[in-house]
Amino acid sequence: MNQPAPQTPAAQTPALRIQASRHFTAWLAEEGIGLAFTTYQSGKLFLLGLQPDGRLAVHERTFNRAMGLAVHEPAEGGRRLYLSTLFQLWRFDDILNAGQTHQGHDRLYVPRLAWTTGDLDIHDIALSADGTPVFVNTLFSCLATPDAATSFRPLWQPPFISRLAAEDRCHLNGLAMKEGRPAFVTAVARSDTADGWRDHRTKGGIVIDIATGETIAANLAMPHSPRLHDAGDGEKLYLLDSGTGRFGTIDQATGHFTEIAFCPGYARGLALHGRFAVIGLSRPRDNKTFQGLPLDQALAAKGAAPRCGLLVVDLKTGDTPHWLRLEGIVEELYDTAILPHTRRPMALGLKTDEIRRTISIGEPVRL
Repeated sequence: MNQPAPQTPAAQTPALRIQASRHFTAWLAEEGIGLAFTTYQSGKLFLLGLQPDGRLAVHERTFNRAMGLAVHEPAEGGRRLYLSTLFQLWRFDDILNAGQTHQGHDRLYVPRLAWTTGDLDIHDIALSADGTPVFVNTLFSCLATPDAATSFRPLWQPPFISRLAAEDRCHLNGLAMKEGRPAFVTAVARSDTADGWRDHRTKGGIVIDIATGETIAANLAMPHSPRLHDAGDGEKLYLLDSGTGRFGTIDQATGHFTEIAFCPGYARGLALHGRFAVIGLSRPRDNKTFQGLPLDQALAAKGAAPRCGLLVVDLKTGDTPHWLRLEGIVEELYDTAILPHTRRPMALGLKTDEIRRTISIGEPVRL
């Protein structure tokens, strides 16, 4: 039996303005989904859904350096959301039963478990076939899984990485899964020296086939968020070529990049649902990492200013029929996620009292 306590309203981020395109909320309703996205700059997890009158519902919680997201909804039940933060990997469990609501919300994600990993700069997260988290350990240039006794257990590293070291050598960042197993990763450069990727931001980006260790695509500009998805015309490998603003597909045989749409901002975070892609956009930081990228020239050529928010792209046409803009204190996003069969999600955080009062009881165990 689940007995969530009365909720106190989530604190709203000061000086934040959210504007959605005309049919954004109607699209959420038609698709029957909620959305989640993170901003490490402001340390926020945002959940989007619909209010009873159809207006946009925005729920936020504070987690220091909120980054990677993963949604796990197995057929046997047990809806979960995973989130990487500054030095922990969190597992949230939805404690509402099917058909149950809590103050108008049909998802109530409660932080149940945290692995204290240390500051590994965890980027993308995914779930293996048995539900075990797999994450991109960017600091140590490897894929890893959490461990009860240590900070992490290494699973795989690029063949050009000579040893595991806390040096962020290639800026490994993105992970695509296939049938519950890691399939492809993205890195900013093929570098085996400490912080060496920064010297190759404009055309050093690569995609690696994990099974073979081979680089299947190169000459990209800070690629992120590889994802395998079938939009009805066969499975394809999608990704964001963040440094150019291009969203498209990679031919796994030739490495050729086919552009689907241009993203007016630094793109990170890609969630795919049916024929749609939800892409996170950031305004590039005013520092060396984001200066001098091809994206600058592309924006200028199109007469566009970089945005922060979400872009919904139609995979069939390349059109962007829906969008969400964030203006004010939030300028950078990292990840996005689809919450299927969701109307209005919420989560508990660690900074308000309801986490103390929300108690759920499991099935009895006989001694």
